[in-house]
Amino acid sequence: MPAGMKPLEKFLKKQTTALTRAGGFGGVADKSTGGTGASRRRASLSRVVPFFRETSPESGHAREVFSPDSEDPPSWPSATGTCPVSVPSSANGSGSGSGSGGGDVRSPSLSSDEQSSEASLITDTSSSGGGGGGGGGGGGGGTPLHPDTPDNLTLAVLDSVAGKRFGHCAETLLDDFMLTHPIFLTADRLQQVLLQQFSLEGEGGGREGEAAGERRDGEAVMSIAERKQAVLNVAFRYLDTYRELLQEEGERSNSFPKELYMCAVQDLSRYPELVEDVLKLQRWTEILHCPTDEEKESRKKQVRPLFRHFRRIDACLQPREAFRGSDEIFCRVYTPDHSYVTIRSRLSCRVGEILALVREKLQYSEDQPVLPGNLILVAVTSAGEKAVFRPSDEAVFTTLGVNTHLFACEPSELESLLPLPEEIHWTPGDSKLHDMSAEEVANQLVVFDWELFSCVHEVEFVCYVFHGEQSRWRPLNLELVLQRCSEVQHWVATEILQCQSLPKRIQLLRKFIKIAALCKQQQDLLSFLAVVLGLDNPAISRLRLTWEGLPGKFRKQFQQFEGIADPSRNHKSYRDQIISLRPPLIPFTPLLLKDLTFLHESCKTFHGELVNFEKMHKVAEMVRTIRRYRSSQLAVDTETSPSHLQTKAYVRQLQVIDNQNLLFDMSCKLEPKDT
Repeated sequence: MPAGMKPLEKFLKKQTTALTRAGGFGGVADKSTGGTGASRRRASLSRVVPFFRETSPESGHAREVFSPDSEDPPSWPSATGTCPVSVPSSANGSGSGSGSGGGDVRSPSLSSDEQSSEASLITDTSSSGGGGGGGGGGGGGGTPLHPDTPDNLTLAVLDSVAGKRFGHCAETLLDDFMLTHPIFLTADRLQQVLLQQFSLEGEGGGREGEAAGERRDGEAVMSIAERKQAVLNVAFRYLDTYRELLQEEGERSNSFPKELYMCAVQDLSRYPELVEDVLKLQRWTEILHCPTDEEKESRKKQVRPLFRHFRRIDACLQPREAFRGSDEIFCRVYTPDHSYVTIRSRLSCRVGEILALVREKLQYSEDQPVLPGNLILVAVTSAGEKAVFRPSDEAVFTTLGVNTHLFACEPSELESLLPLPEEIHWTPGDSKLHDMSAEEVANQLVVFDWELFSCVHEVEFVCYVFHGEQSRWRPLNLELVLQRCSEVQHWVATEILQCQSLPKRIQLLRKFIKIAALCKQQQDLLSFLAVVLGLDNPAISRLRLTWEGLPGKFRKQFQQFEGIADPSRNHKSYRDQIISLRPPLIPFTPLLLKDLTFLHESCKTFHGELVNFEKMHKVAEMVRTIRRYRSSQLAVDTETSPSHLQTKAYVRQLQVIDNQNLLFDMSCKLEPKDT
């Protein structure tokens, strides 16, 4: 294994080298080119997931997989309307398809061995079932919608809510639609369609021309009152699903429930059965005005600590809350001479606004007698890689790596930027872990991971994979979870390699294996695998004398842990492990994103103007699996002893080295190759 490969990449690396030949997202973006927008967010995931697009080893081309787990894949109309395309189910899969209440999170992708036995595409020239209707049984996971236009899918959902269609699976259909509609239908357009449907007075729900009765297979159309109630029920689900995100948008989102409320009030005299829904809608208009001004002000005063861009111990000990774009954080922005200014900025602000704040600070700085000219904002990693941000880029703070810092400089100074000295040099010494119990450290890891995982809105998973920078909502909290995963891995390697004493290194190795076992016992698979992968770092695995000093039972236990981290057969060991667990649990988040990304890259979202709703159903199934993991609350330890608080502060502000070359140099100094 190459010395520069990161441990998390090893976990996700498959046995074939043909996986990324199709021009997908196989590697980290070149930092020197300063890739921006969606490409940078994809690059931030590529640091933990080295491939996104499954390919056929024989052809090197991407596979079109419409329903990987289904026995009857849905038909797709071709340009002539007669050529459905599908892929057979895996004969050697790692489990059945995930259901709304099941525990299987089987990836849509096939393993290398499975792929080699499958054709890249199976094309059937038999007649297609058509994509224009809103009814009929969909293939695979039981979703009842064929591909259709976004507006018609909205109307079909209204039908299902009114009970005229798909009564047995209306709830699943509505949930599918709400979780995935941002992929194919903007929130503004959805609100517009709902308002239009509520205001229509004619029979048939506003299906214009083209045989509305034929589309409903002869069923009776819903009455005006039923349609209005269906619109309100869909609106309530929309508001409930996106409540926190809509509160963040203020008046932009409040206008929709207000408009709908005014229309409903006007119709009360003719439709008195709407009275309860109107009262509920009134409460929603009040809810979206929350938090109050006092709460907003209190939230602004609270320091919102990101992992290492600004530190304050008292803030780090507070329970984590979900980040929102309007939250104000403190951040250090460095200059080429490594001096810095501290700015207070909204998390979602544009790069241009950050530079304006930096310029204002520098104007009053005694150390900066001459005000710089045209400033640019650059992210510099501990390895010296650079990424230049555009002035229009937003929410850049959470996209930074573990030891990546922001620099403001003139374009001519870009090449002279160097990492901070403390990121390049290291000081040998004993670890603080020697004075902490493995049980306490593991407990704090689990508690912090649960706080971070609980902060992630379920829609962030969809936004991260499907939209990136173009998403209406930023996956701020999800990006912090990914950052934490990398941080824990490098923490393990850093602590061991800074320890000069062989007996103490062996002791640390034992402690980390015990910490991994305790995290696994408490169903925190994020830290469990992060610690295992940290121990699997090539800079650690090459320490022959250290590993030989480890007692046999610990070596055997670690081998079992490596088996769970084995990526073969599409990570079958991990999936078998997680399917046996009951909530609450913390999954290995990078693998969830890998599964979603493969589903996205291997399946078309649109065929012309038609939406592949089977794909939406599969995406929603994965999100419901994540929802199930958090369906129970994790018991949190509230002990407040000094030693407890010391361990808590240590775990929440880990000091790590993330430069793999530096870690390997440290390893060679501890145990030279000739020893």
